[in-house]
Amino acid sequence: MTDLEDAAAVFAGLRPRLFGIAYRMLSSATEAEDLVQDVWLRWQTTDRSRVENPGAFLATTTTRLAINELQSARKRRETYIGPWLPEPVDTSADPYLGAEREEALAFASLMLMEKLSANERAAYVLREAFDYPYAQIADILQSTEPAVRQLVSRAKKHMTGEQRTTVAPAAQKELLTTFLAAARTGDLGELERLLTAGVSSISDGNGAIRVARRPVAGSERVAKFYSALSSWYWEGVEISFVTTNGQTSAVLRRAGNLEGVMTVIASADGIEQILWMANQDKIAPLVSLQGGHKAG
Repeated sequence: MTDLEDAAAVFAGLRPRLFGIAYRMLSSATEAEDLVQDVWLRWQTTDRSRVENPGAFLATTTTRLAINELQSARKRRETYIGPWLPEPVDTSADPYLGAEREEALAFASLMLMEKLSANERAAYVLREAFDYPYAQIADILQSTEPAVRQLVSRAKKHMTGEQRTTVAPAAQKELLTTFLAAARTGDLGELERLLTAGVSSISDGNGAIRVARRPVAGSERVAKFYSALSSWYWEGVEISFVTTNGQTSAVLRRAGNLEGVMTVIASADGIEQILWMANQDKIAPLVSLQGGHKAG
C-alpha cells in the first residue's frame, strides 16, 4: 500500500466522525461535505510522518475550519430572506454522522445552538456528542481546560434553559401525521387541539414564492394559517415519510416534484414548532428518498 493509499484508508475510517462534527457545527450537510473534503485535501499535503494521532489531528482541523466557516455562514445569513432553518439530513441509516449518541443532532438542538458563540458550540458538540475529554477540547480550541469547562457549562445552561422535553419518536410521528391530516382538510378545531398555546410555524424558503417570510405564532393564528392553506395548497400533493435528524419528517411532492419537507417539534403538551423547509437548495438531497411509506 502506498503512502497516499494508507492516508486515504486512515481518513476513510475517521470520515464519519469528521462529518458528524462538521454537520453539528454548521447545521448544513452540504457545507459539512465541502468542509470534510477540504480536510481531506489538507490531509494529503500534511507531513503525516509527524502526526502521532491522526484522529486528534483531523478532528482538530475539522473543528477549527468549522469555527471559521460558521462565522462566515452567519454573515451570509444576514442577507437570507425570511427565517433560516437547519438543512435536514437523512439519519435513517446514519449516513456519515458517526454519532456515538444523537446529541446535538435534532432540529430543536441545532436551532438552539445557533445562539451559541462558535467556540461554545464547538466545545458543546465535542463534549456532548462525541465525549471528548476537556483537555483535548482545550487543545483543539487552543484554550485552557478551565475555560473549556466554562464554555460547555454556559452552552448546556442555554440549551437546557430553553429546550422543552420532547416526546418519544413514535409520539412525534403520530402528532405530525395527525397534524397533516387536519391541515389537509382545514379542520380548525383539530388543528387547535394539536397545538400548544405558544406554538410557532417557521417556513424557510429564502424568498420562494408563496412561502411565509415571517414566523406565525400562537395556536389560534397558526391554526387559521394552515386552515386557510387547505383551500389551495394540498391539491395534488403526495406525502411520504423519512427520518431526518432522528425524527420523522414529511416529504411533500406535487407531480413528482419536491415541494418541501415538514416536521414538528413536540412536547407532552402538543406541537411546539412546525418547521416547513421549502428552500430547494437545502432539501434537494432528499429528492431520491421515497420514505418508509406514503400517507394514507
